Amino acid sequence: MKSLIAVRTVLIAFAALVCLSSASHADRGYVSLTIYKAGWIIGGSGGSGTLDFHGQTYGLSVGGLDYGLVFGGSKTVLRGRVKNITHPSDVEGIYAAAGAGLALGEGARAIVLTNQKGAVLELSGRQVGLIANLDLSGLAITLD
Repeated sequence: MKSLIAVRTVLIAFAALVCLSSASHADRGYVSLTIYKAGWIIGGSGGSGTLDFHGQTYGLSVGGLDYGLVFGGSKTVLRGRVKNITHPSDVEGIYAAAGAGLALGEGARAIVLTNQKGAVLELSGRQVGLIANLDLSGLAITLD
């Protein structure tokens, strides 16, 4: 009976160690994106960027749709980090957001997004243009 309890304790400790070690393999990288957005009720966005991960630079393509109150156009340059990735391809996916904003000339922009793989983008930067929005948006990021 005591040996059964000891074996179970060792198995539980081993499982916990495996879970912790796999979580510790998640890493972070740095992302730079330039996104152009325009719309009238329904909007679209597109652009490009880079992912720096483990000393390598990967090209990114960005595209998306916005629906709600979208009027005008803008250019946004964002930089920041991506967390919770183990491979560059973990950045790929659909990022959804609800947002509100107003840019008359130049303004600051910050956003945190998560995709279906668990990658978390924490980005900030500058937005230039004439745009007002209160919308739901989806942003797709792919590796070039």
